Amino acid sequence: MKYIIMALLMLFSYAIYAQNLKGKVVDKNNRPLEDVGVFNQNTGKHSHTDATGSFTITNTYVKDSVYFSSLGYKTNLIKVSQENLSTRITIVMEESGISLNQVVVTSELNTLSRIVDVDVQVNPVKSSQETLRKVPGLIIGQHAGGGKAEQIFLRGFDVDHGTDVAISVDGIPVNMTSHAHGQGYADLHFVIPEIIENVNFGKGPYYAEIGNFNTAGYVDLRLRKTLKKSLVSLEAGQFNTSRLLGMFNFFESENSNAYLASELYLTDGPFDASQNFNRINIMGKYNYNLFGNQELNLTASHFESKWDASGQIPQRSVNQGLIGRFGAIDDTEGGQTSRTNLLANHTKAIDEKQLLKTKMFLSLYDFELYSNFTFFLEDPVNGDQIHQKEHRIIIGAESVFQKKHITLGNNVQFEYESGIGFRYDNTDDIELSSTLNRQTILNRISLGDVDEVNTYGFLNTEFKTGKWTFNPALRLDYFKFDYMNKITETYDNQSESKVAFSPKLNTIFSVNRNWQLFLKSGIGFHSNDTRVVVANNGEDILPAAYGVDLGTIVKPTDKLALNATLWGLFLEQEFVYVGDAGIVEPSGKTRRLGVEFGTRYQATDWLYLYGDINYTYGRSTEEADGEDFIPLAPDLTSSGGILLKGLGHFSSALTYRFVDDRPANKNDSITAEGYFVTDFNLDYKWKNWTYGIIVENLLDTKWNETQFATESRLFNEASSIEEIHFTPGTPFYIRGKVSVSF
Repeated sequence: MKYIIMALLMLFSYAIYAQNLKGKVVDKNNRPLEDVGVFNQNTGKHSHTDATGSFTITNTYVKDSVYFSSLGYKTNLIKVSQENLSTRITIVMEESGISLNQVVVTSELNTLSRIVDVDVQVNPVKSSQETLRKVPGLIIGQHAGGGKAEQIFLRGFDVDHGTDVAISVDGIPVNMTSHAHGQGYADLHFVIPEIIENVNFGKGPYYAEIGNFNTAGYVDLRLRKTLKKSLVSLEAGQFNTSRLLGMFNFFESENSNAYLASELYLTDGPFDASQNFNRINIMGKYNYNLFGNQELNLTASHFESKWDASGQIPQRSVNQGLIGRFGAIDDTEGGQTSRTNLLANHTKAIDEKQLLKTKMFLSLYDFELYSNFTFFLEDPVNGDQIHQKEHRIIIGAESVFQKKHITLGNNVQFEYESGIGFRYDNTDDIELSSTLNRQTILNRISLGDVDEVNTYGFLNTEFKTGKWTFNPALRLDYFKFDYMNKITETYDNQSESKVAFSPKLNTIFSVNRNWQLFLKSGIGFHSNDTRVVVANNGEDILPAAYGVDLGTIVKPTDKLALNATLWGLFLEQEFVYVGDAGIVEPSGKTRRLGVEFGTRYQATDWLYLYGDINYTYGRSTEEADGEDFIPLAPDLTSSGGILLKGLGHFSSALTYRFVDDRPANKNDSITAEGYFVTDFNLDYKWKNWTYGIIVENLLDTKWNETQFATESRLFNEASSIEEIHFTPGTPFYIRGKVSVSF
């Protein structure tokens, strides 16, 4: 009995001194650092700093070892004292080279995103759209002169321009609903690559805070809040290419700062007919911060682009010597687009347990595109060129309330976040017309106005007990679709509405701080074009995607990280609006099964290696065997690289991407050829100057960037032929760069 009483007294005494460790994390300039990992080695508890740099970690005892970890900063370890527990502490992080050992495997859904972020930081991207390639298994392809949004492939999906991947930038949705060229169209060219801080991503439909288009996954680009230094950079190279970049700190005080960035990019491209491509980006950002209380971020940007294009060409035209690989059947293709964004993000820490985040955004968008896919199939005299155009205003807002560090019975820690929001798209004069030489309108196929509203609410909960984390979540979306047809002689306005219910359940088991096992499950969806909705009387317009992931992430040593996932995804019947033809096509139900592997190895402080391989087996479930292939959906892909950073004055990267041959039609009678392409860059840094060489397609591989099985007819042909039509991939392409920071 005496020993029991002593044990109870010791336990009671120990519990008395269990307290919460609170404070803020800043850099050497006293600027708050967000998303710094805070870990208690003794209890296994962990947390992260919020937008104001504040943190709280529960159940902390005197003499516990707590460390603070973030990419690009030395890990900071403290031994907790009673003084630490009785006041708010301040942790100052010291900058250092980026290394894999700065990443800790925690019981979070986006742990892989944190690990892959090392790839982004060690080897910065050359364009914002290329950032998408940093997501393991995601492939992109350009097929319209560099100005149009890239075609995206992920998890056995031909995502087209974004139908099944939700893309955002600092909370601004990039995907366009009911777009003139295709549902979910996502053009990232308004982002200057040098201001991308990190890439947050998730695969599958498992995230309650992500709604429309989140079936195969989501990607959220986070932009830098501050610039370490001002920078001017100039690039010049083959194909009459030049790029001028400027990033300037406007001012910096204790509580606020602002910077401005601008980019001008010009190129003629490798095509026989000059692309005459030009793009200009301007972006400004203002940040206001009160430590431990609130943060306000204001962002404004403007983007314009204009180009000519050679389009997709039929393989037979090259085989017959009619044109070369970089030639054109119709060299009058091309377009122009612009986007202006205004964004406000506000974070308010109510107390150490409660946080309120609010965002509001406004986008003004214009798009105009001329294409010709079938040449003289429909109109043997004038040709089949089409014109797509729209003007759009997007308005949206979201508020999210978070409450953390709630202790339930049996040592269960509970936290939740609940959010509500809306997005309104007002799109006028969505046009599809037949044209001649980008000058004459021959026939208006469709013309109308779309008003689309999406209001939503979600609840994300998290229960932690021992090594287990359970994440049940729920999302509810309401859509109102309105289309006014301007082609008809009489007034024709149609409306439909629909509700999507998306539950999620994710489970994580943390074996230790370097090993995570997870089981994710959930339902996601993508909306369909408003013109599909009204044409189909509101039926089958929000096709659900049912997904499950089983996998692991492990760091057997500080220098090695491994991940593996077995997954499945089932997509319901859907109706898709084909913007290029103005028709509705049912695509049927599909089932995809896949496996993914990834490795990252920090061999030395200056040598980093990574590689990913992804395999997907995807089939339509309502077609007969042999007729059930999913056109253009990749089955085997891989990417990786060898990166050198901080080797004296030099930094370098040699990367590759691989896509296997894949079916181009439902019976696999036409094959889209795979490719293996390598890129290389080399930088030399001297004082505040950097000199670099960038080489795309180092081995000068002959490859097709995008491919389609298309029926077309050339001017001199008596009948049409269905075969591969392709846009050739960039040949060996070298350019130089010089930049100075100050």
